Amino acid sequence: VSFIAFITATKMPHLHRYEEEKFFLNARGQKETLPSIWDSPTKQLSVVVPSYNEEKRLPVMMDEALGYLEERQKQNPTFTYEVIVVDDGSKDQTSKVAFKYCQKYGSDKVRVITLVKNRGKGGAIRMGIFSSRGEKILMADADGATKFPDVEKLEKGLNDLQPWPDQMAIACGSRAHLEKESIAQRSYFRTLLMYGFHFLVWFLCVKGIRDTQCGFKLLTREAASRTFSSLHIERWAFDVELLYIAQFFKIPIAEIAVNWTEIEGSKLVPFWSWLQMGKDLLFIRLRYLTGAWRLEQTRKMN
Repeated sequence: VSFIAFITATKMPHLHRYEEEKFFLNARGQKETLPSIWDSPTKQLSVVVPSYNEEKRLPVMMDEALGYLEERQKQNPTFTYEVIVVDDGSKDQTSKVAFKYCQKYGSDKVRVITLVKNRGKGGAIRMGIFSSRGEKILMADADGATKFPDVEKLEKGLNDLQPWPDQMAIACGSRAHLEKESIAQRSYFRTLLMYGFHFLVWFLCVKGIRDTQCGFKLLTREAASRTFSSLHIERWAFDVELLYIAQFFKIPIAEIAVNWTEIEGSKLVPFWSWLQMGKDLLFIRLRYLTGAWRLEQTRKMN
């Protein structure tokens, strides 16, 4: 298995961006070049929303997020933000639905990146992060399962980690406090899969984080550039590799309890998705162990 993991590994993260993915449409429908994570930040907060076939669930999340962000800006005019919706090669009208928010709020506040091909959740988030302008970058799922005002809890958790080494820190939203309640609602089979996955995460990759998979994470700009530049996994298990990389670089991580509600329409197929994630976890560990993957200092994206 180690040999297979080694010979099938891509040596460095694939950071290719198609020509069409280097631009976004402004509110008037004109093309503008996307910024880079390597530029100096011009916003306080960037919100990256990976979206795949989310035309139905996205509006609820966007209404809540933008309602909160606009109210916060009204109370504190110095607060600046942007929301980046990354359409991960959707087959529905996700980009059109998202673009309506760009037209309503302006392209300085809402931007839509439409990927040519589906990359997976991790790949979509990475493309959004590499095009962000924020001092802090929030990953938020399109289903709106986490209550958006909980970003304040993550901000407090991040601040409590100071002083940040090299300005790097991460605050992870966590549903671990809801585990007993969720077990009561799950089948024995799904509960078994959940415990099996948690064990593999702990045994192979990440120690000390009870919930690696919550899609609500806040990173400093420096932590985002360092970790996502080294990321190989683009699908469901990317969170685990992200935290594995963070622990390797000794980036401080806070785990913060957030309000979370299960929303219908999950893209996870219970058995096969867990199987894929289990394989990814094993390969993450083996590829770093055998030297097929190596963690180096931050690289600039072409």
